[in-house]
Order: sequence, then structure tokens, then C-alpha cells
Amino acid sequence: MITVYDYPSAVMANNADIPMLLVGDSLGMVVQGNETTIPVTMEEMIYHTKMVVRGCGRAFVIADMPFFSYATLEEGIKNAVRLIQEGGAQALKIEGSLEILPLVNALTVRGIPVMAHIGLRPQSQLQMGLRIQGRDIESTQRLLEEAMAFEEAGAFGLLLECIPTEVAKIITQSVDIMTIGIGAGKYCSGQVQVWHDLLGFCSGKIPRHARRFADLAPIVTKALTDYAGEVKSGFFPTAAQSVAASPELMSALKQEMLAQDENA
Repeated sequence: MITVYDYPSAVMANNADIPMLLVGDSLGMVVQGNETTIPVTMEEMIYHTKMVVRGCGRAFVIADMPFFSYATLEEGIKNAVRLIQEGGAQALKIEGSLEILPLVNALTVRGIPVMAHIGLRPQSQLQMGLRIQGRDIESTQRLLEEAMAFEEAGAFGLLLECIPTEVAKIITQSVDIMTIGIGAGKYCSGQVQVWHDLLGFCSGKIPRHARRFADLAPIVTKALTDYAGEVKSGFFPTAAQSVAASPELMSALKQEMLAQDENA
């Protein structure tokens, strides 16, 4: 699985046969330039999900429920329906602990697939920080309890973020639903990465759990620099990027200019 946020990215991911696309609220950081995912709104999630769905082809599209869009059960159901009906998502990802069990159950029994997000939860960073979870027995037991409870509530999968490899392995072996890891080691059912991290579009140090499979930012920057230079030097556009007037039009223009000179 990979995060995507627009139509061309979805088309490329689909052409690469990536089976699941996540319209992540990480767009708040990598697309909007915010420091966290917290400012992302429901309207923005719907907007980006629509674009991804248009280009998804065969891929399965999951959309994030943004911060505070499910503060109450009623709000959660209403906003979930919007992401499905208006955005076109095929499933939703929801961050939380046992307090969101009623929402997960309410959605799944009504036919809306849900992936639960446990471990490090960026939407809760004001309270829990951005620390690796599951480093001791108590927190590991809590993660396992959450995983099994979400499976019982009807979730079709779990996203495990920033937890020790061995803990993720235990969780994966303890449930019958898929686990998707990000910073959770190789024993999950699958993996997810952020588009901009994987392709090298973000400047600075990439997260520890990310791997840069390409470094495209310098390539794009060079292309833009070359374009600007050729425009300034007059080399671009050339005849290949221009349309020549027909002989008939040139003759008519010449006659028109001669007539204007005579009148002057």
C-alpha cells in the first residue's frame, strides 16, 4: 500500500499494480506544508479522495478519517458516509484505541469497511507524542488487546505504526485480519509508505521507517531550472512547440497591414 493524494499519482500507482491506495491525512504535511496532520479537514479529505478514485483503476482506495471528524458516534457515522458517498472511498482508516470500538462496529455492520490504526497515532500526538509504542509489557498487552478488539468489532485490517518488529509479529499472528506496517518490521501482512518519502520529494531527513526508492526532487528541480533558463535565453519555445500560420493567413495578414499603412 502507498499513500496518494491526486489523480496522476493514483494512475502511476495503479500502473505499478499496487493493490491498495491510502488517501492519508499525511497530505496535511507533505502536500499542504503543515507540521502535523491535525489541520486537515473533512472537506479536504473528500476533495483529495475524489481525485484518487478517478485514477485508481483496479486498486482498492482507503481514505483517512481526519482529526476530530469522529469525536462522537453520530459525527463519525455522518462523516464516514460522506467519505464513501461524496469522496468515493471503498474503505476508511480510523486512528484510535478502544474508545472508537462502537464507531468501528457501527460502520462495519452497516457495510462500511474499516481499517483500524494503532500504535503511534499522529492525530493524538498532542497527548501521546510521536514515540514508538509497545516498548514494554504493559503497552504491548494494550496493543494486542486493541488489535483483537478491533477484529471482533469487524475491522478488515490493522495499520500498525512505529512498534517493535517482534510486537507487530505477535499481533499479526494473533489475528485473522491483515496487518499493514509502517515502521513495524517485516512480519506484517503488508507495508505502507508515504508517496513523497518513497520518491524523494521531501527535503531534509526522511523518517527512520521510510526508504527512498528514488530521489526525484533534484531531477524535477533541474528540469524547472532548464525550462526557466531556456525561456530567458529565447531558446524556448522552438518551432516544434509553435504553430505556423498558413500561407493563406499570411497573405491575408500582409494585405491587411498594407491597407492599414495606406490609410495611415
